[in-house]
Amino acid sequence: MNNPRYETAENVELGITELVKGQEHQLVERLESVVRSQSVVLDLDAVERIDAAGLAALITLYSDACKAGHSFTIARPSRHVREILQIVGLDKILVAAPESEVTFTGLRLQETAA
Repeated sequence: MNNPRYETAENVELGITELVKGQEHQLVERLESVVRSQSVVLDLDAVERIDAAGLAALITLYSDACKAGHSFTIARPSRHVREILQIVGLDKILVAAPESEVTFTGLRLQETAA
């Protein structure tokens, strides 16, 4: 079942497995204009580490998307990322429902071979 709230987005490979201080700017710079122009589901399956700077980057993207009238959600967070999001209460705001994971390809944050 398609959800009209989500629009198709291109797949983007950022090549990172950690969303931590010093790397969070790469995510924001790469996706800031995208979240302002369309709804985004970000696949965080490959991200094994996240810290406060990474959470702040996700909040920034969420805020930018909302201001532009779009949605920003996370699909397939790794176990560790899901645990951190649950601890700080962001899982209820940022994590996409399972059915949207199936029906939306979305943007992908994934590790690439070095």
